[in-house]
Amino acid sequence: MHIRRGRVAGTLSLASLAGSLGLSCALHGGAALAGDYADSPQVDEFIAEMTRDYGFASEQLFGLFREAQRKQPILDAVSRPAERAKPWKEYRPIFITEARVARGLDFWREHEEALARAEREYGVPAQVIVAIIGVETFYGRNTGNYRVIDALSTLGFDYPPRAPFFRKELREFLLMTREEQVDPLTLTGSYAGAMGLPQFMPSSFRAYAVDFDSDGHIDIWKNPTDAIGSVASYFRHHGWVAGAPVASRADVAGTEAEKGLSAGLDPAMSVGELRSLGWRNRDPLDDGLPVTAFRLEGADGDEYWMGLPNFYTITRYNRSVMYAMAVYQLSDLLLQARSGRR
Repeated sequence: MHIRRGRVAGTLSLASLAGSLGLSCALHGGAALAGDYADSPQVDEFIAEMTRDYGFASEQLFGLFREAQRKQPILDAVSRPAERAKPWKEYRPIFITEARVARGLDFWREHEEALARAEREYGVPAQVIVAIIGVETFYGRNTGNYRVIDALSTLGFDYPPRAPFFRKELREFLLMTREEQVDPLTLTGSYAGAMGLPQFMPSSFRAYAVDFDSDGHIDIWKNPTDAIGSVASYFRHHGWVAGAPVASRADVAGTEAEKGLSAGLDPAMSVGELRSLGWRNRDPLDDGLPVTAFRLEGADGDEYWMGLPNFYTITRYNRSVMYAMAVYQLSDLLLQARSGRR
């Protein structure tokens, strides 16, 4: 899927879409075709906003939403009662596997030049970029099969608990397709609207995706070079510090140690403050470093960790300690394997 980079304002930006919609309607028996969102007051309100505030042509958006489909499997998935969160000892084996390491090494070899350039230009290590793409989509194997317009419409208009968020992403998606001059009916992603090898939401695409091979297109679906550069761009914009550590295993002792555990993902204490509560980092760290301190239920018992500023950056990609740990540990295994230390 190639996306042409270029900011285009006004109603002319959807000219190509109008033609494709006309063809689609003809194939389905004419322009009178009514889809799942053809007569929705919510959609009418959304179209009015996009027309008034962002310069879209209302007739073209009405045509687009005649084609959009409500997907019940998406609503079933998002509405399913949350299962008990997996402990680390069950979560880790999902992502830290020999197959994922082996395929990651292949991906690294195949795209060595792009990864090395991303590391030079953005300061993000190649192994971290590879690990992100590996955890997100198994290096492009599982990028999602829902049309993005269907996913975001379904969640934006038929899932009230998070409708504002997904309508915002739907707005960003339409702006993205207008800017990049691509038919919004052709792009696919996850059930939540995340797209391509790095699973960017539309707002992230608009803010951080880059044309890393300078071919005039941004393609995070089938062009690993653009995906690599886009992940590195995201990390740099979210505070990645080149050459800095990510996390350190810790040992704890004493009655005050539990007070050091962070209530959330944001760094709450410094290394020195944790040390005063009975934490001992296994790696040399500056006392002033801010830390997210956490405990994981590992296969051999409780594990205590200090997540450093670069660890916090990983959590900006996905707001989960275990996700960040999976990326960190997979990246470490990839580096070890590539350097022959495994």
